[in-house]
Amino acid sequence: MLFVGFHGYKAPEHILEWLKQRRIGGVILFARNIDSPQQVEALTKSLHNAAKRPILIAIDQEGGTVARLRTGYTESPGAMALGAADDPELTERVSGVLATELRALGINWNLAPAIDITHNIHNPSVGTRSIGTDPMHVAKHAVAQIKGFQSKGVAATAKHFPGKANTPVDPHIELPIIEGKLEQMWDTDLVPFRAASEADIASIMITHVQFKDIEPVYPSTMSPKIIKELLRDRIGYKGLVTTDCMEMKAVTNKYGPGESAVKAAVAGANTVLFSHTREYQEEVYAALLEAAESGRVPIEQIDYSVERIIEVKNRYPAYPKPDLDLIMKPEHLDIVLHAAKSAIVLHKNDNLLPLMPSQEIGLIEFASHIEQERLQPDSETIFAETLKKRLPNLVTTWLDSIEPSPMQLREAERINDESKFIILATRNAYISQKQLDASKKLIDDKTILVCLRNPYDAGVLSAETMLLTLGDSYPSMQAVSMVLLGDFEPDARLRVPLTMD
Repeated sequence: MLFVGFHGYKAPEHILEWLKQRRIGGVILFARNIDSPQQVEALTKSLHNAAKRPILIAIDQEGGTVARLRTGYTESPGAMALGAADDPELTERVSGVLATELRALGINWNLAPAIDITHNIHNPSVGTRSIGTDPMHVAKHAVAQIKGFQSKGVAATAKHFPGKANTPVDPHIELPIIEGKLEQMWDTDLVPFRAASEADIASIMITHVQFKDIEPVYPSTMSPKIIKELLRDRIGYKGLVTTDCMEMKAVTNKYGPGESAVKAAVAGANTVLFSHTREYQEEVYAALLEAAESGRVPIEQIDYSVERIIEVKNRYPAYPKPDLDLIMKPEHLDIVLHAAKSAIVLHKNDNLLPLMPSQEIGLIEFASHIEQERLQPDSETIFAETLKKRLPNLVTTWLDSIEPSPMQLREAERINDESKFIILATRNAYISQKQLDASKKLIDDKTILVCLRNPYDAGVLSAETMLLTLGDSYPSMQAVSMVLLGDFEPDARLRVPLTMD
């Protein structure tokens, strides 16, 4: 019932030993474990070989913002982009691409899709991970994603039950509390999860949000009212129930690792995730064992959990697996690019497009924090490199999206002054005051605003031409580059409001 994570491209000896001893049922991988496909294949093989029984290897490969496999793998647009494209067959094909590549790597459990409904645009942990605001629209694409993942041999996971988007709080930081009534949720947030249950999804992940109308004391991960009464009894879900990572501060601010894990098991969670800290994992193992021996977690409940886990392992075996040469094959790249093109929203166009290679064009980009880890002051971003393939004379600069430095701001102003047209690429300026202030100073009648992450930047900024990518995965950057050069005119429809009433 215990699933754990670790650091590094190779499994530490203690992880291999725990697998041999059957102390854990599997592992969860993060970007810290991912390098080349050959490295990941060797890593998963070592884990599978160490285990005395089949295991599940999990990863968060939602596509879009949350994707642990990026460079060297097929990236895909995320949920909001797929919702805007609104082609369930295409959604299923994109998820099938991701699942096929996971299977080739020896990964058989995907902690996706995220099917939270957008309520509060300021929720920092949802954003473009949400398909949209309409429950039936979200449910339709959720089912398509589930079919895509599971038809290609990877267990899917609907998250974050019973819905965590109706709050501005991130459970990584503190416990979110939602006051809404259960009956309201039945016709909103719970619609996609009910559809996922009916679609025979392999697992459902419980969020740490506390829903006061249902559970007055605990986060959902520790609540029998949420897991047993709502999910199992009322919705009728029969599959595997997993916690979100129990090392988030929504849990650790109040509960120790051992006690939180036991409470989750008592509440009805079949698997408990501790993703980072060896000391916590050891404490949790001891606490769960003691709870089992003392009867605090009844043996019947343990048996039921083990049955659910074995069922998923049997449905989604890791071997035999596809070959690595499936990764980034042309057909996969074509599918995700088609999806990205189908998702671009032209929010406003005042005759600045298309751009011509002969024009004096500048790119001012607020860089992603993931990319900044490798960037030098004079480096070019992936978006800049993508555009330069078509605009060889493009002048570029990047700025920190949270704290742009005075030097970065001066360089941006210089490029802005000297260019006939400016592509201003923002990333979540609507929740970053310094990025917002800098963007407002840079925008004039020659600016093309490209909102590379959440579309909500278009609700607080105004430019002559505005393009929304609904995410900054590589195919989305390719697609918006094609729009800028006039290769096609986008016709996707935005499925979320740009501002909150």
